[in-house]
Amino acid sequence: MRVPVPTIKAVIFDFGRVISAARPDAVFERYEDELGLVRGSINRIMFEAPAWQEALVGRLSMEEYWYRIGPSLGLTSPDAVDRFRRRYYGDEAVDRVVLDLIQTLHGRFRLAVLSNHPPGLGPWLEDWAIQRYFDVVYGSGDEGCAKPDPAAYRTVLERLGVVPPEAVFIDDTAGHVAAARELGLHGIVFTHARQLARDLATLLPTSGNGREAAGSGANPP
Repeated sequence: MRVPVPTIKAVIFDFGRVISAARPDAVFERYEDELGLVRGSINRIMFEAPAWQEALVGRLSMEEYWYRIGPSLGLTSPDAVDRFRRRYYGDEAVDRVVLDLIQTLHGRFRLAVLSNHPPGLGPWLEDWAIQRYFDVVYGSGDEGCAKPDPAAYRTVLERLGVVPPEAVFIDDTAGHVAAARELGLHGIVFTHARQLARDLATLLPTSGNGREAAGSGANPP
């Protein structure tokens, strides 16, 4: 007897460097030059610091995180930290091709964001006027649990009302995708938006409505 292949009903996106476009190296080099930092050091200072790990599980607010790392960036006053933080986030932008893809999927599939992010991801999506496209927004800093912990993926699946084989997970970090696959989700390692569209085309049904299927009897994990 042939076992039916589950229909994909949900698509789950990472935020940083997936929905939010990756910045060119030249942008970080400009920051480093202006701050007097060694080339190639700013991401290590910002994202390998213990403060970043604390922020990712909600033990520091975004503001507290920036004030904690400010001195390591050469920012010696709260005003200097605030100015650089505003500039840093002002340079952040949505990937327009990924957004086009999200808009195409919206209404056909249940959509979610699952991101390792300090507290406040939801308001960020609201500021960009894109939160309305997502049925579930999971930011690790607001939830207290980060990828690749299986509990983060399971929480999102439960809120979407789907089981693992009915969901696709997209992330630019291969280890996070591997963790999703271990739970039974379909996984795509994000490289760029047009490749993502091709990868999704091989997984998603070309007709029908995954959203309706998810709402008609799916059992959460």
